[in-house]
Amino acid sequence: MRTSSWRLGWRTLWRDLRAGELRLLIVAVVLAVAALTAVGFFADRLKGGLARDARQLLGGDAVVASDNPTPQAFVDRARSLGLQAATSVVFPTMARAPDERGGGARLVALKAVEPGYPLRGQLTVSDSAEGTGTTTRDIPRPGEAWVDRSLLEALALAPGDRLLLGDASLRIARVLLLEPDRGTGFSTFSPRVMINEADLAATRLVQPASRVRWRFAVAGPDRAVKAFTGFATAHAEQPEVRGVRVESLDSGRPEMRQTLDRAEKFLNLVALLSALLSAVAVALAARGFASRHLDDCAMLRVLGQPQRAIAGGYAVEFGLAGLAASALGVALGYALHFVFVLLLSGLVETALPAAGPWPVAFGLGMGLTLLFAFGLPPVLQLAQVPPLRVIRRDVGNLKPASMAVLGVGVLGFATLLLAASSDLRLGGIAVGGFAGAVLLFAVLSWAAVKLLRLAVNEATAPRWLVLATRQLSARPAYAVVQVSSLAVGLLALVLLVLLRTDLVSSWRQATPPDAPNRFVINVMPEQGDDFLQALQQAGVERFDWYPMIRGRLVAVNGRAVGPDDYTEDRARRLVDREFNLSHAAAAPPHNQIVAGNWQPEEAGAVSVEQGIAETLGLKLGDRLRFDIGGMPVEAGITSLRKVDWGSMRANFFVMFPVSRMPDVPATFMAAFRAPERKGFDSALVRRFPNITNVDMTSTIDQVQAVLDKVVRAVEFLFGFTLAAGLVVLFAAVTATREERAREFAIMRAVGASGSLLRQVQRAELAGVGLLAGLLASAVAAVVGWGLARYVFEFQWTASPLVLAGGAAAGALLALGAGWWGLREVLRRPVVETLRSAAE
Repeated sequence: MRTSSWRLGWRTLWRDLRAGELRLLIVAVVLAVAALTAVGFFADRLKGGLARDARQLLGGDAVVASDNPTPQAFVDRARSLGLQAATSVVFPTMARAPDERGGGARLVALKAVEPGYPLRGQLTVSDSAEGTGTTTRDIPRPGEAWVDRSLLEALALAPGDRLLLGDASLRIARVLLLEPDRGTGFSTFSPRVMINEADLAATRLVQPASRVRWRFAVAGPDRAVKAFTGFATAHAEQPEVRGVRVESLDSGRPEMRQTLDRAEKFLNLVALLSALLSAVAVALAARGFASRHLDDCAMLRVLGQPQRAIAGGYAVEFGLAGLAASALGVALGYALHFVFVLLLSGLVETALPAAGPWPVAFGLGMGLTLLFAFGLPPVLQLAQVPPLRVIRRDVGNLKPASMAVLGVGVLGFATLLLAASSDLRLGGIAVGGFAGAVLLFAVLSWAAVKLLRLAVNEATAPRWLVLATRQLSARPAYAVVQVSSLAVGLLALVLLVLLRTDLVSSWRQATPPDAPNRFVINVMPEQGDDFLQALQQAGVERFDWYPMIRGRLVAVNGRAVGPDDYTEDRARRLVDREFNLSHAAAAPPHNQIVAGNWQPEEAGAVSVEQGIAETLGLKLGDRLRFDIGGMPVEAGITSLRKVDWGSMRANFFVMFPVSRMPDVPATFMAAFRAPERKGFDSALVRRFPNITNVDMTSTIDQVQAVLDKVVRAVEFLFGFTLAAGLVVLFAAVTATREERAREFAIMRAVGASGSLLRQVQRAELAGVGLLAGLLASAVAAVVGWGLARYVFEFQWTASPLVLAGGAAAGALLALGAGWWGLREVLRRPVVETLRSAAE
């Protein structure tokens, strides 16, 4: 009997599907592909949506920001490319109420705009302080001002009143609720006042020494914008062009970037672990599949079927099954990614764009690679089964898979996983950690099986324990496979539980419910005692209080430095401007010292934030010279600090570890949570009119809202990996079902009772699960530490109780999976089992 590989493969596929032989393989592949493509579809759409919304955050497709009116070369280039353009002017100034309305004054961020603004996005305004917002493409008319709601409260004004700006008096026409390109930073946290560009000259506020920022925004076709951006970037780097910066789509919301980056990495990690777990399940299920088909293939060889046809038939069967399972996984992943869209709604302003074809191709490739890399190697051995097995059941058993075939498959699978991780460090730790863990589990489980036989005294131990020990030690290879497989599954589960708990905890701690929601700057030294007393009288008990010093870095190790000494744009900007310094005897409690030592009251010392040190190429021991108000101050770097800029706390690039610096000019800043009392901010500003009071409530609320959505999405995908882990547990426990059935049948034939065999089975499963859980928990602590430190960047706080909890969880899960997968073994008639074993 001879038939083609295609025909044989189709027939065996149909037969095995009806018999349920491929069920576990298909479930494992579907879970892996669904997890990967669900994250892939959502990430693809979210990336497109964020890129689109980034244009709104810029107010255009590209922006040239400059300290002086936009050079004519940029304007001419934009006009020649046919781009739309709009200029806005932004700077801080004082706004005043008329004398008849109290005459109050407040520092504001004034913005003058021209028709066409904004090129991307829309303004949201209201006609009253309490009204709901409506979107508009209009701008203030000449003689009008649109202002933030907080300014109305601070100056006791209302729409329709006059606002004094320099020499101009403008009518407050609308309340400004949202402007897409406002950005972040202290200069933009002051209340916004928006006016028409035609009124700017009448205010007489722009003088030669004024700190004004011109923003020239352009919009148009992508090709033209790209050409303009290239020209602008090259032109801005010319030596004669100073104070010009080209802003790209990377400008966004930095206070949310760390949370979203961590969430994306965790979602990728969950998908990676789902794929790794599914690989173990596929390998175990495929070996069981091959064991059950040995006799079938021996009969095919007797009937004349050549080895090539048998191998080709199973390759066709697995290819068709893998393609179908992968397609089903892609469809399921596409459906499930809408749950992510729902859970994370609001991260982008409008509907997400459609996903591209890459997640579909990647999902199909991952599913087929998974099945061929881990499922096909043991199955291909079926073609080598000798015809003699028909009469001699002791020949033709499965052998370890070819290392060459398995190695090629594993290499391809690992490559795809690294591509899916979108982060080589994350993928390397996850894939490398699991590969090392498998080898470690195999060695340690082999040693444990050998020690178990020596540790149990057969003369005094209970019968059920003696029999369970003999079961494990009689087939150590099966015990190693079972323990290693269970340990890999438990490793993923323990790792995810620990990382999820600590990751969510670190997110929550970054912006806790009592996080500061007010930042006050420009408090004069002579006002310090009165200001702190005012906070205490208002019921503010906890606050950050630090001096703020403006200084410019002018020399490193005695060598003068300037913007031309650096190639990176951020480094050039840092050296080209003043930045905030501070001092305190004790290190800020929310900063982590990562290098060196902070010695209180150490003269001539300075502590530098780790990120800025890397940007400027600074290291411990370097001598820095700052120009502070015309006064040179020199100090050596004695420590580096890690600063969480999303913590909503007072943070500084550079700090001197001393309590007093009487010779340098400084103001003070405070960060605190304001009491929920109406009029608190107005009273504070009236008592200290020179301060700038920054209300961070809306920013914190927005970060918290994003955080809640991210946590829900993380927990949703977490359920996928739990399902994949349970599949692995089930496959590992049931991998030796037929061997167990034959052994239990022999025991029952010689007089063992059913209750004794149930005790033996439970003891064996509990012991295997206990050992697997203990090994998995120990490795999870190490891998988790690496991921927490080098990928997610938060403090690892795994408890010593993890080992005990992991061991107990392993025993319980193994018992549960064994009860479900092996419950029919003890019910099977002895005669039926022995007859099938003898045939």
